[in-house]
Amino acid sequence: MTIKVLGSGCARCHETERRVVNALAQLGLAADVGKVTDVKEIMAFGVLGTPAVVIDGKVKCYGRIPTVDEVKKWMVEEK
Repeated sequence: MTIKVLGSGCARCHETERRVVNALAQLGLAADVGKVTDVKEIMAFGVLGTPAVVIDGKVKCYGRIPTVDEVKKWMVEEK
């Protein structure tokens, strides 16, 4: 599983990344987690607001910080 957190590196983006890592730990899953800060790369995903979470190439949310439970649900769906 590949997970990308899209954003400029603001506090909201860091919190989103923290929740993604927390969800992985709670589920006992391993994944490649990366940050994307390049505006052109973010725009390539069609995201209109950050932070955003992309799992295996699919945008799961953008413009808000997801809950840990939401992230866990997305991970189980993509497993």
